[in-house]
Amino acid sequence: MLKIELDEESAIAVLQPEGPLTRADFEAAASRIDPYLEKHGRLRGLIIYSQDFPGWDSFGAALSHLKFIRNHHQKLSHVALVTDSRIGSLAEKLTSHFVSAEVRHFPHDQLLQAKNWILDS
Repeated sequence: MLKIELDEESAIAVLQPEGPLTRADFEAAASRIDPYLEKHGRLRGLIIYSQDFPGWDSFGAALSHLKFIRNHHQKLSHVALVTDSRIGSLAEKLTSHFVSAEVRHFPHDQLLQAKNWILDS
C-alpha cells in the first residue's frame, strides 16, 4: 500500500510506502496527483518517505513505477528521498541523470528538513 498526501498549499506530495509497491499504488498516486498537475502545471516537490525501501510485489509493479517517473518527472522541481535505506543514496546519484528534478537524499528522521529544502529552493 502507498499512502499519498498532497499538500496543495505548498505544492508538495508525500508518498509513503507501507509494504511492497503494487501496480495499483502507482495508479492511485497518478489519480491523486494528476488532477493537481492539470490545474497548476507543476509540483514544487515530491517526497518519498520510508524507513526502508519495501521493493515491488511484481515486475509489473516495477514497470508501473518507471512509467510513473517517466510521466511525472518533468512536472516536479524537487524530489526528496527520505529514507535510511542504502538505496536512497544510490537513487540520488542515479536518478539525477534521468530526471529533470533536483534529487536529494535525507535520513528518515529528517522529513521536516526535506520539506524545508523544497520550500526554500
